[in-house]
Amino acid sequence: MAVKSMREAYGDVLIELAEEDDRIVVVDADLSGANGTRAFARKFPGRHINVGVAESNMVGIAAGLSAAGKIPFASSFAVFASRRVFDQFFISANYAGLNVKLTGSDPGISALYNGGTHQCFEDMGIMRTVPGLVVFEPCDNVSLRGLVREAAAHQGCTYMRLHRKDGNLVYPEGETFALGRAKILADGTDAAIICAGFLIVPECVKAAAILKGRGISAAVIDMHTLKPLDKDTVLKYAEKTGAIVTCENHQILNGLGSAVAEVLSENLPTFLKRLGVNDEFGEVGDQEYLMHRFGFTAAQIAEKTEAFLKEKR
Repeated sequence: MAVKSMREAYGDVLIELAEEDDRIVVVDADLSGANGTRAFARKFPGRHINVGVAESNMVGIAAGLSAAGKIPFASSFAVFASRRVFDQFFISANYAGLNVKLTGSDPGISALYNGGTHQCFEDMGIMRTVPGLVVFEPCDNVSLRGLVREAAAHQGCTYMRLHRKDGNLVYPEGETFALGRAKILADGTDAAIICAGFLIVPECVKAAAILKGRGISAAVIDMHTLKPLDKDTVLKYAEKTGAIVTCENHQILNGLGSAVAEVLSENLPTFLKRLGVNDEFGEVGDQEYLMHRFGFTAAQIAEKTEAFLKEKR
């Protein structure tokens, strides 16, 4: 399988879906090139709407299209698709019981040189408070394709976090996915690393390999769907390992770490370490710098996991 950028893969699957279902439409806020939907606009000019730099209007139009029986995919940068349009999305799409598929791209440190104003570390936390909303984040080209197809088939609103640049393959071509069901990338008995997203999942797989060389058996779980969270898998590995580590390109407040903590505290109290952004704003930098700055590299994840297990003992 050719490794395209995530935005190209996103555009490709939208075109595939549109060829299969004439209800699929795309709404953009002047970012069709940035978000990978330009090819869709060329292929289906009558089913693509560019509203300009007016993100709340984008969501309102998507809600109207859904009310008319369409399946709209609306896309903008994560900072705009969450913080800026939250009330419009909450009321016009979710409270109204419609079927809008909202995508936020360049989440967290992937915004790079746009710095703290655009490095959205809060979007998943914001979105998981919306009643009934499905919230997910693919980690590679294969999971992107599978989860977007799942979102299109789901009756109800969804929010997807999309890393738009680069591409990678964590999963083999043909792997299947279901919203709300985690994927086990590595098994382990000493700890379970629960993670999500393009930048983080591959680093956690590498971290588990580093830990294995140190005699530590760490499972790696791709929790691609934040809501509904796969509670059964969380509890299975909490019981199996007695030690859970979460890692996310997001605030640890109200993100994946918080969601896992809620499940554990209510069902099976377990030693937990949350890795991610700890109540900070973003900053300008290249990817290598920002990965180290916020502790997202495989070496840092392995080091913190090992230290956590020592504390537990």
